[in-house]
Parts: sequence; C-alpha cells; structure tokens
Amino acid sequence: TMQEYDIIVLGTGLKECILSSILSMHGKRVLHIDKNPYFGGEIASITPLEQLYKRFKCPNPPSPSMGRGKDWNVDLIPKFFLVNGPMIQLLVHTDVMRYLDFKVIEGSYVYRAGRVHTVPATEEDALHSDLLGMFDKRRFRKLLHFILNFEVGDHRTHQDINPKETTTRDLFKHFDLGPEVMEFAVHAMALQHSEDSLDQPCTESIKRIRVYLESMARVKSSPYLYPVNGLGELPQGFARLSAEHGGTYMVNRLVDEIVIEDGKVAGVKSQGDLFRCQQLICGASYVPHSVKRVGRVIRVICILNHPIKHTQEASSCHIIIPQAQLHRKSDVSISMVSCTHNVASEGMYIATVITTIETSNPEREVQPALELLQPILQKFVSIKNLVRSGYRNLLG
Repeated sequence: TMQEYDIIVLGTGLKECILSSILSMHGKRVLHIDKNPYFGGEIASITPLEQLYKRFKCPNPPSPSMGRGKDWNVDLIPKFFLVNGPMIQLLVHTDVMRYLDFKVIEGSYVYRAGRVHTVPATEEDALHSDLLGMFDKRRFRKLLHFILNFEVGDHRTHQDINPKETTTRDLFKHFDLGPEVMEFAVHAMALQHSEDSLDQPCTESIKRIRVYLESMARVKSSPYLYPVNGLGELPQGFARLSAEHGGTYMVNRLVDEIVIEDGKVAGVKSQGDLFRCQQLICGASYVPHSVKRVGRVIRVICILNHPIKHTQEASSCHIIIPQAQLHRKSDVSISMVSCTHNVASEGMYIATVITTIETSNPEREVQPALELLQPILQKFVSIKNLVRSGYRNLLG
C-alpha cells in the first residue's frame, strides 16, 4: 500500500515530538514512525527497574531492598528545565502542560574544593554564602541587580558598559569580582559548560544568568522543574497534542529504507508499505551513515538509598562541577531525583553523572563526582557518540 503525507518524522525523541506536534497544529499531514515499542528514543524513561538491568546487561537482578520494579522510571538522559526557560514557555504556549505534572527540584549546588555549596542566586543566599568573601557579597549583589535590570536596547541600564564589546570576563572585573565568583556564576548560573564564553560579548551570559535568577525568584528552592513520572512524559505529551491535530503514530515499526528520488527524499518504506512525503525529519539513528562524530559523552546512572552529602537532605538537586575544579575543559553535572517524583521506590534516589569525554579513561574522569554520591548501590555506565548530521540538504 502507498499513503501520502506532507511530513514524515522518524523517532520519538523530544525534538522529533515537538516538531511533529507543531507541524500538526499548523495543518500539516504528519506521519510519525518509531522502531522502538516505547516513546522517547534516547531520552526514554525505562520501567520497570528489571528492564534497566536487562538493558545494561547486569548479571544479577535488582536487590529486594530496591522495592517494586514497577515503581521505577529511570531516565536514560535526565534533564531539568529552568522555570523561565524556553522549554517551559513552549509547554505553556502549546498547552502540553495540561498533560503533565511538574515538581520543583529542591536545590541547586556548585562544587568547590571537594564539597558542594548552594548557588547564591538571591540576596539572602549571597549574604550567607561561603563562596563569597565579605566584600564580594555586596559587589555580587550589585552585579545581580545590574543583570536583572539590564535591557540591550536601553542605554540607561548599561552603567558605562558597552555590551557589544565588553566580554563576560570584563563584566566581572567591572564589578570588582574575581575568578572564583566568575566561576560559579558562569558555570552554575549561566550554565555555560566551558571557559569559551568568558571572552565573548557579555550579553549572552547576562541573558542566561537573568533566566536563572528569574526562575529562582518564581519557585525559591531552585530554578529547576522536573516532570513527575520522568522525562519520558514530555515526548508523550507532545505526541498526544500531535494526535489531537490529526497526526498519525506508528511505534514498534521498522524502517526498511528512506526513498530518494532525484537527490531528494521522496518517502519511507516500512514493513512492506511505502509512505510518500514532501519532507523528512529524523533522529540520527535512522541515518547512521550520514552523521559525523563530534565527541563522546559518558553518563553514569547511580541508584542510592540516601540523599547527597551537604545538600540539606534534598530529595532532588542539580550539581555543577566547574571544569577548572577538576583540571578539565568541560564541566561535570549531577542530576538527582527520587521517590518524590514517582521515579523510584520509597526512600530511593537516582543520581546521574554526565560529562564530555576528554581522555581514554572516561570512568576516571567522573570519579570525583561518583565520590560525592557514595555509597552507590548500583551504577549503569553508558558511553555514547555526540553526532552532527551532514544530511540536511537531502531532507526536503
């Protein structure tokens, strides 16, 4: 059989599901195919816990102390969302928020000299922070005030700073703040994972820190939200929106061939059927020969039965280890969630360590982060390629 669509989307990762829902909302005829029997692709939430053990080829089953397997929903790639960030704005704008329930992450921390510290993102935090010296506290509050009032188009808010020419490094010098303050502000508030941004014009860092501060002001304990029942809820929410607007979904369906005619994508063959299209959108796993490896990432999912030390017993938190603390080129991050988000059994926690690989011994690179999490009941290590597509010109 042959059917015609405006657009075919392959893979149900978050980006693919967002695109298919927006296109369906705009009246396009969309067919969405996934070779997996579940939604989410690389960002799926795995349940029950036994399935995670199977996926990582663990020789022994989960310990009875971990509770019922069906109480677990473990993200393969966890992600927290800034309250005032683009993802939450998109969820509100598209009304996908009605399908989801979010909870605030309880703490935002930064690592320095072997332990974690609260990121001082409010005036009160700055006053009590051991990351700031006595004089830095006042200067840092002035910087935060400047950032919250800064408008690119309003020179009155620039305070003698030329935002097109002043670098992020110069901005901190202007407020008489040293490299230690700049480190936690750039890495744990602007969420920039390398030092490259320090010598770029400061507008991007200002914008990022402002989103962090505004997010923090709205929910207090941290600037982050996380979906109840795990990240896999997000692609499903967008898929429901797409289906409401006429989008067609086929999961657990193999793709045999991407059909090219006259140098352009013309359709997809799947299990004996031909589906024609004007345009194709797909995840990298569907066109492995057309992507280029640009790096590698290590992720370590850790199951714990305790909160992380020095986080005020937080049931969830985000920790940034700035790269200079470990003599690296890129940061290490830790995301922790727990039974309060319906992703683990009672009294259990899931902490995931992620970083870009820089050496031939990736597990040694994340060792300092794993030491913060001890004792660890079980860990699951994955090493994945970061890829970039070279196929865009063929996709319609």
